Amino acid sequence: MIMHGWYNDIFKVINKDLNTAVVGDIMDKMGLYHQFLPPQIRPLKPGMRVAGRAMTVLEADTFEELSAGGQNPYLEMPFGLMLDALDDLKENEVYLCSGSSPNYALWGELMSERAIKLKSAGAVVNGYSRDSLAICNINFPTFSYGPFGQDQAPRGKVIDFRCRLEIECTVINEGDIIIGDIDGVCIVPRKIELDVIKQALEKAHGENKVRKAIQSGMSTKDAFDKYKIM
Repeated sequence: MIMHGWYNDIFKVINKDLNTAVVGDIMDKMGLYHQFLPPQIRPLKPGMRVAGRAMTVLEADTFEELSAGGQNPYLEMPFGLMLDALDDLKENEVYLCSGSSPNYALWGELMSERAIKLKSAGAVVNGYSRDSLAICNINFPTFSYGPFGQDQAPRGKVIDFRCRLEIECTVINEGDIIIGDIDGVCIVPRKIELDVIKQALEKAHGENKVRKAIQSGMSTKDAFDKYKIM
């Protein structure tokens, strides 16, 4: 693969020059129509952004008061494999967790502190997060349904990680790029990431021209006819 000058700093480039809307537009043009995660997954506070590679985590409801004596040894462990998954985070990876019901928090303050030490890029959970004020104070990029204090410990456990996930219609593989901002969270498949980001940068540059043209008085129709961007 031919490396572009920006590729080695791809996450810095994404955070500086791109947003989920532009990236999503490019994937729409490629025929990838289901790359956004559910819209209820939001940044914990305004201004939070995330860009990194997916470290996929599968959670399941365990009904601890009912589940003694089962056949899965991981369910006898506190939090299942969650501590192992958390400690396995690498630099620029995003802890992406799904699979459980939305009845408890999947992310919290101490998890954030550990993730920061491991140079993780952020956390995205298909459910709630807790310890919200503390997470906001340390400014760790966290995307969730919002704050909810109920703990996962007696209610759910991690049963696998670095595995394929499906969230509604979006399939996520370990290493796919995750981009999150105020408009949501989108997934860029690793096999096409270079083309997507390259075209998104070109579109963002074109949108700047359209913005200036409209600000100078050009009609939206004339701007679209000239630049083919809207």
